[in-house]
Amino acid sequence: MSVRALLQSHKVFDQLIILRVLGLILKVGLTFFAGNIFGLSLERPELIWVLSIETLYLSSQFLFRNSNSISSNILFFGLLLDTLFWIAWLYFSGGATNAFISLLLLPIAVAAVLLPQWAAWHLTFVSTFAYTLMIFFEPERAMEMHGMNMSSHYLGMWFNFVISSLVLTTCVVFIAQKNRKKEAELSVMREAQLRQEKLLALGIASAQMAHQLATPLSSLHLLADEVSEALPDQPLVINEIKTALGRCESVLADLRLATESIRQQKQVILSINVLIQRLQEQLLLWLPELTLDIRLDESVKLDEKINAGTSLLPVLIALVENAAHASLKQFKECVGNTLNENEHQNKGGQRVNINIQHLAQKQFLSIAIRDYGAGIPLSMIEQLGHKMLESTKGMGIALLLSHASLERLGGRLLLSNHVEGGAIAEVQLPILSMSTQARLE
Repeated sequence: MSVRALLQSHKVFDQLIILRVLGLILKVGLTFFAGNIFGLSLERPELIWVLSIETLYLSSQFLFRNSNSISSNILFFGLLLDTLFWIAWLYFSGGATNAFISLLLLPIAVAAVLLPQWAAWHLTFVSTFAYTLMIFFEPERAMEMHGMNMSSHYLGMWFNFVISSLVLTTCVVFIAQKNRKKEAELSVMREAQLRQEKLLALGIASAQMAHQLATPLSSLHLLADEVSEALPDQPLVINEIKTALGRCESVLADLRLATESIRQQKQVILSINVLIQRLQEQLLLWLPELTLDIRLDESVKLDEKINAGTSLLPVLIALVENAAHASLKQFKECVGNTLNENEHQNKGGQRVNINIQHLAQKQFLSIAIRDYGAGIPLSMIEQLGHKMLESTKGMGIALLLSHASLERLGGRLLLSNHVEGGAIAEVQLPILSMSTQARLE
């Protein structure tokens, strides 16, 4: 569990309040009932003031125990006050001669477990500095109490306290940080597993539906032929119907091919040149009204190869299609709704730019797809592609599938907004070395 998650847990805050109450009860018991048993040198008036102020502080803790504004700084400030209360009580109940001087280690231990390393070191410095002042600047009172020279004994106690505090601020902090790191990794793995389970359920449902659609599509083809014979004067309508049915059959064929490739663990390696050609061909078929501008950086070589699998082209087509819709929507809002759909498209409403360049010392290929739409709300950028969001057009699931597909290829998808307007969907893929190509092929 991360530090932020720990701080947001009200159980932790409640447990700290319980520890503070127990500490106050211990101080009251030692001050008024067991001081003589443990040989404490009690200065009652000062101790009453200290205990009264601490009681008021604890009362305020109960008032703010349900607050959501718990941060590292607030928790550190509370532990610092705990340390100062312990220092004040120890000082007025014998100082360095107090047998309970090791209780100064409690706030350090709590900080070492719950807070970053800097917090434990700060509390260690404050406690050690206070203990040093008590032991080196009050030797007369200690010797008067015990009637002999025990400076070497107190010096040993001080040295033991320093060693103990250093152990807490090093070993315990290291162990706590290591455990928090493991918890964070496990949390990421659980989220990834949950996402994979959702994608598996989607894949199974898609395969079942694709199988069920095959027969109705064949029937529709036969009906289209019959309609074309019955209505010979409507060739354009019949052609549009057949074109739509052909696209559906093409999608089903691609789905079967992808399923077979995944089952046999086949790899599809494409050069950048071939990838661009196939992308242009598919977009010309799917989006004939699209105004596409592909810009290739001079450093990118067309014969460089990437692992495209069977999912890269569908991912790129889906991202370009989303970008085209966003550009067209914004274009219609700017120009107005006086134009019909065909006039909007013919006037360049579906504008999309694709910039291809190198990243990370030519080890990765960046394919940045930019639209001219309204952009992505900042509150959704971090969630899109990682969670299933409610959407009338299925964008949440589409981007989730795109993320998962690119992760299988060793890449990733980054979403951002362009400074001049519109959104950017950047696909990053590793460029295959010669040895990697030979291994995959």
